[in-house]
Amino acid sequence: MRSILVGVDRSDASRRAVDYAAQEARDSDCALKVVHVINWSRYSFTTNEDNASRPLERQREITTAQREVIDPLIKGIEGVDVTSDIRFGKPSEVLADVAKEEGHNLVFVARTGDSGLREAIFGSTASRLVQHAAVPVVVVP
Repeated sequence: MRSILVGVDRSDASRRAVDYAAQEARDSDCALKVVHVINWSRYSFTTNEDNASRPLERQREITTAQREVIDPLIKGIEGVDVTSDIRFGKPSEVLADVAKEEGHNLVFVARTGDSGLREAIFGSTASRLVQHAAVPVVVVP
C-alpha cells in the first residue's frame, strides 16, 4: 500500500502540513504516518549524572510530545489509516531515514517550524530534507 509520511513540530505550519497530507492520503487511498522528531545529537557530551537520568527524561519527552504535538494533530483525521511515531535525532536526517526504511512514497513537511533563529541562520529542516530524501518531498507553506 502506498503511504505518506508527514514530519511535524509544534508550529501552526505543521497543522497545515498534516491537513494537506491527510487530504492527499484520502484522495490517493494512502496510509498516513505522522512523525515528530525530538532534536537530539548523539555527539553531545554528557556527564554520568546525565547518562543515569537520560532514560527517564527520554520517556517524559516522548509522553509530552505525544500529548502536546501528535495527538492534537491527528485528532479528527477521518477516512485515512493514521499511525504516528516519535523519534530522536536531527529532524531532516530522521525523516529521510524513516521514509527510506519504511518505504513511504512521499514526505510532507511545513516550510517553517518552531525552531526560530537557529534555523534561519543554519538552514531549515525542509531545505535539508529536500536535498537528502530519497523520495519526493512536498513543502507546505
